[in-house]
Amino acid sequence: MKKLLTLAVLAVAGWAAYAVFWPSSFEPQAWNPPPLADAEAAFADSGDLSGETRMAHGVAEGPEDVASDAQGRLYAGYADGTIRRFDADGGDSEVFATTNGRPLGLAFAEGPVPRSEEADSGDGENSEDGGDRADQTLIVADADKGLLAIDAEGDITVLASGADGTPFAFTNDVDVAENGQIYFSDASSRYGQTDYRTDLLEHGGHGRLLKYDPASGRTTVLLGGLQFANGVAVGPDDAYVLVVETGSYRICRYWLTGDRAGQSDIFINNLPGFPDGLSFDGEGTFWLALFAPRDPLLDFAADKPWLRAIVHDLPRELQPQPAHVGHVIGLDTDARVIANLRDAGDRAFAPITSVERVGDSLYLGSLTAPAFARIRVPDAGR
Repeated sequence: MKKLLTLAVLAVAGWAAYAVFWPSSFEPQAWNPPPLADAEAAFADSGDLSGETRMAHGVAEGPEDVASDAQGRLYAGYADGTIRRFDADGGDSEVFATTNGRPLGLAFAEGPVPRSEEADSGDGENSEDGGDRADQTLIVADADKGLLAIDAEGDITVLASGADGTPFAFTNDVDVAENGQIYFSDASSRYGQTDYRTDLLEHGGHGRLLKYDPASGRTTVLLGGLQFANGVAVGPDDAYVLVVETGSYRICRYWLTGDRAGQSDIFINNLPGFPDGLSFDGEGTFWLALFAPRDPLLDFAADKPWLRAIVHDLPRELQPQPAHVGHVIGLDTDARVIANLRDAGDRAFAPITSVERVGDSLYLGSLTAPAFARIRVPDAGR
């Protein structure tokens, strides 16, 4: 028995040495996360998120984001590359378009398909006559294909697939300002959507916040070096745009107008989980989805690159797994918490990756669930 234990210890030590010292493209960076205890204390007083209505159950897997058009119809992008359209109650499913990628963030722009300098639609359908056929254009952040525009007929135009000579590897979320400018995130220029855990573990700052100008067809990098750039939301009066840094548990703000235009700051820091999708409801509230609670082991390993190298090389089944918790936060324009809804039950709708308000309802998307969900907007005391 003693010999077996010795052999096991030697095997583990040898494997750990291999994970740390063997040459690898994985390059974890040391960092210091904000105190988890402070975050948990700040968000301890939570309301109930249970009682949601699950919609379009079993149609397809992974409706990561939900958007609503001017007619009140719902759209969701799925893991099989389809974008499906539903009525307001999640019924009458039909395939609106197929991107042959992984559609994530969705947002509607007014008017025809914006022109692109770098690519065409592939079938010649999207041209100057687009305005005759559509009042709205669906803008899509597709993890594999880049920034897309889809007209009323489901015809697809690639608007952008890279910026400043660097291709997008993980186009993530998108929002459209009132003035028509399109803001979106590339979570990582190094790792694709299937390797999202690797990017988070590495903490290498491969994310970017970008702007697409429909008039010129040009894409501009607004912020680089972001830790897994995720949800994007334009604030009131197009004064600023927020972008989620999932890997740093915070939301950054980039100013678009005024004396601070072109500058950035931290909108809110030290969130209690991995922040994901973000939206602004036009009535003073930003809605934030938390993918899962923070993991104390990962925070402990943050300043220990060697330990994260070991975690990275573990089989996926042995790596830390996200807890099955649904969590949605409402923030006012001063970053004050006005809603904190949580469900840690076995039947919780989780992970939640997006929150979009339509009327008196919040629609919840998920990267892996076989449905999206709807809850009533909570009374935020205003």
